Amino acid sequence: MTNPEYKYTDTFDITPEVQAAYDDHGYIIVRNMFDKEELTNVKRVLEDSDIIEKHGYGIPDGKGKNAKLVIWSHPGNDVTGIVARSRKVVDSCQKLLGGGEVYHYHAKFIRKDAFTGGSHLWHQDYGYWYKNGCLFPQINTIFIAVDKCEPSNGCLQILPGSQKCGRIDHFPVAGQTMADIERINEIKKRHPLKHVELDPGDALIFDANLIHTSGPNNSPNRRWALLYSYCLKSNNPVYKHHHPNYTPLEKVPNSAIKDCKNYTDFSGKDFMDPGVDKTVKADTLDK
Repeated sequence: MTNPEYKYTDTFDITPEVQAAYDDHGYIIVRNMFDKEELTNVKRVLEDSDIIEKHGYGIPDGKGKNAKLVIWSHPGNDVTGIVARSRKVVDSCQKLLGGGEVYHYHAKFIRKDAFTGGSHLWHQDYGYWYKNGCLFPQINTIFIAVDKCEPSNGCLQILPGSQKCGRIDHFPVAGQTMADIERINEIKKRHPLKHVELDPGDALIFDANLIHTSGPNNSPNRRWALLYSYCLKSNNPVYKHHHPNYTPLEKVPNSAIKDCKNYTDFSGKDFMDPGVDKTVKADTLDK
């Protein structure tokens, strides 16, 4: 069986070995994909700007807490947008999807604050995106740990290899879209659960059909993460919806992450209004 964990270096690439691991497990983990200086630059946007106050909202988890999100369509030119356009991110996701041209499908800033962060229910991303007119599951996501992710603060839980089951049925539950739990319980017997424990700067890249969830944050430790999703141009959704259709993506060198000093100008990002997203039901604006 292939090993899905790798250590980032400047020469890291999606080799046939890495591709095989991704295809086997439905994910890879790249340790230290972002160094301390890069992460510090990113956190200046997340911690010091008004991005949360202006654009954050909560999605009920049915357990008395909210999963808190900020979602946007296009990268923009602030530091978070430069990360989304950086070659180490885009090239990795593109190669794992087979090498065809990709575009930025959307980004999420997920906040699980100490003691209050809510759960994300069992789902496949393609369970949502199928309803958006994406005919194929040719989309993947990179999850970048801003903070340490561990079971106590609600780290991701995945069923490795479960992407091979294909898309399963999803239904509205609380404010979210949840996969058929009876099916999930059967799949768990063949694909045992794994907690995805990450240090700040580690990254998980995963398939749109990988089954996953995350628990609440009942700890005193914050758990923030940035997620960027990439769709093949050839998989351009067949109708317009709340995420963008194909839009050309301009890549930038990795060095641009440290060089960027734009922490507050979010022009062009097109933040999500939860009222137009038919796959979720927002409970409160996060203000």
